[in-house]
Amino acid sequence: MTGMRIRILTALTVASALAWPAPAHAAHDDSIRYASIKACPVKGGGQRACGDWRLVMHDGRRATLPDAQGVAKEADGTSNRYTPAPIAVSGNGRHVAYFTKQGRLAVRTLGGGVQRLAAGALPKVAQYDVTLLLSDDGARLAAVVGGEKPAGTRVFDTRTGDLLGTLPAELTVLGFSGDGGEVLTTTTGAENVTELVVYSDTGEELRRATPPQVIVSNVPQALAGDGRTVASLVTGSKAELVTYDADGDQIAGRKRVKLPAGDLQMLDWTADDQVTAHLTSDASGTTRMTIVQIDTETGAVRVRDRYTVLPDSFVFAACGG
Repeated sequence: MTGMRIRILTALTVASALAWPAPAHAAHDDSIRYASIKACPVKGGGQRACGDWRLVMHDGRRATLPDAQGVAKEADGTSNRYTPAPIAVSGNGRHVAYFTKQGRLAVRTLGGGVQRLAAGALPKVAQYDVTLLLSDDGARLAAVVGGEKPAGTRVFDTRTGDLLGTLPAELTVLGFSGDGGEVLTTTTGAENVTELVVYSDTGEELRRATPPQVIVSNVPQALAGDGRTVASLVTGSKAELVTYDADGDQIAGRKRVKLPAGDLQMLDWTADDQVTAHLTSDASGTTRMTIVQIDTETGAVRVRDRYTVLPDSFVFAACGG
């Protein structure tokens, strides 16, 4: 993400740590919109990630995440110097997952504490080879271990830190289902056909399907809480929301939708009859995010939020659904 086009993982430096809100009944304003890390110039040209991860809240507050690793570490513990360490924000904006400066995976809860996973929760790899994904409610964390020798995906219970299951390395992980109980993945089957494969959070394969091209070619896809209904959003002048039944292997519905301008970055099921889409656009060197909620029964579109990403961001990670 540059003055330049800011990349998604997805001013002012706040010196103090965030005062985490009380746990009782936090308002929407008390949730995280996105996390951002600053871009610093590199001698000879270009930019690199630098400093601490910053959290931007819905009510406009900004704060650093002081215990989080900012710039990624190599497998041997030395600094990469240029690449940001992974981070993820849950769809409800109440949880953030990251590597601590001691190299431990951790999940922080607003109004609560920090759950640090076991020191050996992941194999020793460069932090930039790990992708973190949180379920919408933050109860599940998927750590996708890639790199030259991919080691699969570990799924953790963020409340206890326990490892729930492991998914095979050959899969591309798209995200959790709407209720967090399943994980949607893709893989290449016979004759290079793309397959959608649904796993439980404990690593058990639940269903496998070969969807039609309208689903496969429009990414990202999202899995509903029922563990079988997949949504895909066709953008452009003839935008439509397409749903696919992975059990019945058939298109379940097609609804024409009217979307704001922007490139689709994220798609999540946020209710039994609702998907939420994140769209970005760039103007005058800044990145703007528009978040819309789409009724899967009617195709009605409602703008939930709009914001401009901090212009000095190198990358940012938005909340999901």
